[in-house]
Amino acid sequence: MIGFINLVAPFFLIAYGVKSVQSNLAAILMSTTPLSSTILGHFYTKNEKFNLVKTFGILIGFSGIIFLFSDNLLIDQNNFTSALLILLGSTCYVIGGVLTLKISKKKNENVTGSILIWATIILIPMVSFIEQPWQVVPRTDSLISVIYLGIVPTGIAWLLRFKILKDNGLIFQSQVSYLIPIFGTILGYIFLKELITIKVLISLTAVCIGIYFVRRADRKKLS
Repeated sequence: MIGFINLVAPFFLIAYGVKSVQSNLAAILMSTTPLSSTILGHFYTKNEKFNLVKTFGILIGFSGIIFLFSDNLLIDQNNFTSALLILLGSTCYVIGGVLTLKISKKKNENVTGSILIWATIILIPMVSFIEQPWQVVPRTDSLISVIYLGIVPTGIAWLLRFKILKDNGLIFQSQVSYLIPIFGTILGYIFLKELITIKVLISLTAVCIGIYFVRRADRKKLS
């Protein structure tokens, strides 16, 4: 279950969605994980409940996302569904994080290995049916990219992710989303010459402010 929700579903949804939207837009949509994790954490964990500051942060952050969907230069009827799929994919990471907390007493490497193995078992028949990889002859650079993606940002990152999740909680772990929209917007502009509109900047600012208030509430609770 965790392998499907935390790896298979978001990988498929986000990969499909980014085919039709700019990378900076995808980065902002993916950065909503601290906001959705705060909502789910309130209902499904014992020590990550709502307070006034967190609620304010959630409202600000999601207001930025709603405002972003009003940008007709980046989101139109052709890619509206793709943007929603990216948002759904990022939410799957949060749901997977909640489920992972249920087995946090188990060893890090055992949980990571089990999740990755089950995700692979699920993905192989799906990929075989949809992509038919035996009919494709990949280039060397493509093979290197796939191997890197499997080892570093998936395998090693999952080991680190589970340890942080177990030691610091769901909301703290999701704070990596501070970096996603900032670097996504900057790198998309530098390397892909992507358009940055005023609404993108306003939405980016609103999401970061929302995440800041959610994180600030957690720091006050710890102190």
